[in-house]
Amino acid sequence: MNELARAIEAALFAADEPMTADALASFLGDAAAGDVRTGLRELAEHYGKRGVHLVERGKRWHFETAPDLAHLLRREKEQVRRLSRAATEVLAIIAYHEPVSRAEVESIRGVQTSGGTLDVLMEAGWVKIAGRREVPGRPVIYATTPDFLDHFGLSSRRDLPGIAELRATGLLDPVEDAYESLVSGAESEGGGEGDQQAPQDASDNDTAY
Repeated sequence: MNELARAIEAALFAADEPMTADALASFLGDAAAGDVRTGLRELAEHYGKRGVHLVERGKRWHFETAPDLAHLLRREKEQVRRLSRAATEVLAIIAYHEPVSRAEVESIRGVQTSGGTLDVLMEAGWVKIAGRREVPGRPVIYATTPDFLDHFGLSSRRDLPGIAELRATGLLDPVEDAYESLVSGAESEGGGEGDQQAPQDASDNDTAY
């Protein structure tokens, strides 16, 4: 391992939060962002078969436990947190069309969306306020967060599955026409991406379970 890779490794290990290649280059002083990206790829390969992996989530890099060893570190019983169908739909719309305003979400869903649904998604850390649309009224717009990518194991939104992938894995039932329209709409806009199926027993209202 060369000196730059060692410096990157040390910086990421000591960092309080994930860092981008540009932030690492600035932190390390004389390092060029291109060289840092090369060092990051080398480090990721180096850690590929170890108990700790170096991963990229939303262009930010951090160390995390290898997925197959997570059970060894789990000391508390997991609590399954389910989203209502409405919250799952809203999350899918934001993921495929971000940044979007609440009015745009409602236009795509065809029903009114309560502020509580967005509050639940922001409390989970998956959605954030991304600014305001520069139109009359300047409505707030929403986008997904790096925690969303991390939770679903995605490097970027480009990794979201499309309609064909969802059908192949059985995650899209014939009755899920609404979800197909959400994904198809995103694909027609160039997104080429998909969403998660809502729990079958979840009610179609804006209440989280």
